[in-house]
Amino acid sequence: MPGIVGIISQRPSQEYQALVKSMVKCLMHEPFYTDGTYINQEIGLWSGWTCHQGAFADCLPIWNEKKDICLLFSGEDFADQADIDALRTREHEFGSGDASYLVHLYEEMGCQFLERLNGWFSGVLLDLREQTLVLFNDRYGVNRIYYHEDSGGFYFASEAKALLKILPITRQLDLRSLGEVLCCEAVLQNRSLFSGISLLPPGSAWVFSRGEPVKKKTYFKQEAWESQPELSESDFYEKLRETWRRVLPKYFLGKQSIGLSLTGGVDSRMILAWAPRSPGTLPCYTWGGTYRDCADVKIARRTAGIAQQPHNTILVGAEFLSQFRVLAERAVYISDGTLDVTGSIDMYVQRLARQIAPVRVSGVCGGEILRRLVMFKPDPPQQGLFVPELACSFRDAAATYAGELQGHRLSFTSFKQAPWYMAARFTVERSQVTYRTPYFDNDLVALAYQTPAKLLNNRPALRLIADGNPALGKIGTDRGIAFRSIPGLTPIIHAYQEFTFKAEYAYDYRMPQWLARLDHTFAPLHLEKLFIGRHKFHHFRVWYRDELSQCLKEMLLDSGARSRAYLRANSLEEILEAHCSGQRNYAFEIHKILALEFIQRKLIELN
Repeated sequence: MPGIVGIISQRPSQEYQALVKSMVKCLMHEPFYTDGTYINQEIGLWSGWTCHQGAFADCLPIWNEKKDICLLFSGEDFADQADIDALRTREHEFGSGDASYLVHLYEEMGCQFLERLNGWFSGVLLDLREQTLVLFNDRYGVNRIYYHEDSGGFYFASEAKALLKILPITRQLDLRSLGEVLCCEAVLQNRSLFSGISLLPPGSAWVFSRGEPVKKKTYFKQEAWESQPELSESDFYEKLRETWRRVLPKYFLGKQSIGLSLTGGVDSRMILAWAPRSPGTLPCYTWGGTYRDCADVKIARRTAGIAQQPHNTILVGAEFLSQFRVLAERAVYISDGTLDVTGSIDMYVQRLARQIAPVRVSGVCGGEILRRLVMFKPDPPQQGLFVPELACSFRDAAATYAGELQGHRLSFTSFKQAPWYMAARFTVERSQVTYRTPYFDNDLVALAYQTPAKLLNNRPALRLIADGNPALGKIGTDRGIAFRSIPGLTPIIHAYQEFTFKAEYAYDYRMPQWLARLDHTFAPLHLEKLFIGRHKFHHFRVWYRDELSQCLKEMLLDSGARSRAYLRANSLEEILEAHCSGQRNYAFEIHKILALEFIQRKLIELN
């Protein structure tokens, strides 16, 4: 993913320039990236960056007119255009459609300018007048900044692999964090998977001054939003409608072309219903599978047609499977090991999405923000696979999770779930496209804290869709939910869709072991054709059993993989044989084992 790297030190070393270049190289994932370095030994900064060509931050380094303030910035800011125009009236000079105005906000406001920023971002700011450096990230912490401190200096990077590359001491897994990744699919709190590497907390503005310890400041506290009063149902909806209508157009600005990823749910359709695009100018796309058109594809194709926008289906099938090993390894590497091999899907579809448009607008996180949906929970691998020391860490992970879940549910989904769990997938996706979701707009999230309890459901979204485009409001969702239900019929459709959704989940990804044995008995009948593909487009249980079985054995049955210290003796051979023969279901465990093997090879051993 595009990002920043750097070393802050008052002990200049001739090695630092070469080290920073090596760090930048670790973030150069694609040929369409740009990169650069900035070094100022007097203030004690050796830094660098990568960026998508033509993206918002493709204008680094950013200087003010006097050349005494410099900014390195990664990510995007969705400011009101009126505020940007106001800077020009005060005789500031900067470019159009990029991040160059941000340094002038700092000139006028100091570090308080961070409170005005709206989006996922991180950066480092040099104030040569004050001889200070400020390292910062967005208030949600989605734009990760990993760091390591020692007697020589402070090292930071948007991806942990850049630190692993130059700091051999960090190339070992932290047992506590590893247990959390295997149990919760995320490293919790502000730690990383690697010893000695931590994460900058959300909303940080850490100030470095010569001869002084770092001042670890926070420019935003979630309590400011939590303390707001709950609105009445009518007041909330009217304010939601006004806010949505006002903020959404900002996510369709910029120099690059934009596409909309559509599903069969309400959140992407809310965007489509209010998108500031004339007919035929907003390409839409949906991920699809090979068994049949899933509900997402059917509904998205229909809604795009009603909105008079083009629609494409990006198929995940034989071509993806032929590239699985490379894609899986790449996804684990880019995510610094925090996303398992299911990230191969994200790598594949985002590469194809970029061919449609380099900017992807998505409805992701609509449910997490507007309905406070928690998307992950402790779910440890089956017993007997990992050594006892690691298995014990699963219990610790569950206890840590339970403690963090306490408090305001929206604060958990916004400030914990997003940076700890969802950011890993965002990192992989953002390595390929510029990724935008209006559901993390500051104004919208602030309003979401005022949602009345009775509206923590799909009703506000369905009503908003109907207000934006009445024809779209008549179409039911992939779960059979509609704005105006038909007595007797709508509940039946909803019940059917819920049944097929849960049946597919049970038959495919998390099939219980007793059912796996029964399915094996009736294998000649290919019962999977009756269930899978109705809601999901990826089917790893079946793929691991059939198309990918030989690939799995080649990757995991060599001497190195079988001798890993975290696995019980002979357990790997046993689960592969049981799964590939169809007698058991170990898809979830295979995800984790494959990811661990890639972590070992690509991030620890640096092969």
